[in-house]
Amino acid sequence: MAIATRTPLLEMTGISKRFGAVQALYDVRFDVYAGEVVALVGDNGAGKSTLIKAISGIYPVDSGTIRWEGRDVSISGPQDASGLGIATVYQDLALCDNLDVVANLYLGREMASGVGALAIIDEVTMEKRAIEVLRRLSVKIPSVRTRIALMSGGQRQSVAVARSVLWENKVVLLDEPTAALGVAQTKEVLDLVKRLRDEGHGVVIISHNLADVFEVADRITVLRLGRYVGTYDARTVSREQVVALMTGAVPGETNEGSAPSGGNGSTPVTIR
Repeated sequence: MAIATRTPLLEMTGISKRFGAVQALYDVRFDVYAGEVVALVGDNGAGKSTLIKAISGIYPVDSGTIRWEGRDVSISGPQDASGLGIATVYQDLALCDNLDVVANLYLGREMASGVGALAIIDEVTMEKRAIEVLRRLSVKIPSVRTRIALMSGGQRQSVAVARSVLWENKVVLLDEPTAALGVAQTKEVLDLVKRLRDEGHGVVIISHNLADVFEVADRITVLRLGRYVGTYDARTVSREQVVALMTGAVPGETNEGSAPSGGNGSTPVTIR
C-alpha cells in the first residue's frame, strides 16, 4: 500500500492538550488518508478520546499543527470540523428513538420547499435520498420509516454511520462502534466500515477490541499515557506487539521514528 507519496486528508503533528494539572496529550501525531481505516488504540487514559474530541472540535488544542488536505487549518469548534468534512459517530450515537430513519438522517438539516413560514418539509426527496445512501452502503433495515426504537444495535449503528456520510464527509470518526453488539451485529458494522473505506473515505476507529481492529484496520496508531507510541502496518504487526506497545512492555518509536522489534521477531512497519 504505497501511500507515502500521497497527501493525507488529515494530518496532526505536535498536538498537546492540558486540563489544569493534567497533561492529556503531549506531542502527539496522527494522520489518515483517503481510502483507508486507521485504528486508534491504547489503554484507558491513553488520550484516545481527547484526540478524537480535538479532531471533532470539542477540545481546541493547546499547541500543534493541523493540516487538512495539505493546508494548515484551525479546528476551534465542531462547526470547523464539519465544515472541513469531518464527521464523528460517538458511542451514544445521538439518535432519537421516537423518530424514524429519515428524520434521524436529516435531523437539523431537513430539506424544504418554499421559504420562511410557508416552507414545507420535502419528505419525498428526503426519503429517496435516504434510500439511495442506505442502499449504497448496503445497510439492511426493515424500512426507512421504521422508528429507531424498534431497531437492533447494529442497525442503529449503521444509521448513525449513514448519517455521517450523507453530507459527503471525507473523514469519519467511529468511537467504539461495536461496543455491546452481538457477533452478527458486529459483523454488519465492520462490513460497513470496509465499505466506507472502499468508497474513498478516511475512517478512524477507536476500539478496545483488537479482533475488530485487525479485521478492518490498514494501520494502527498506538497512544500511551497521552503520548504517541507509533503507527504500524496492521499486516505486519501482531496483536501481542500491539498489547505490549499499549502497556509499555516494549518501547515505541524513538525520536527518529524507528519501529520496535516484536516478540515474534518481526518488525512493525511505520508508514509516513
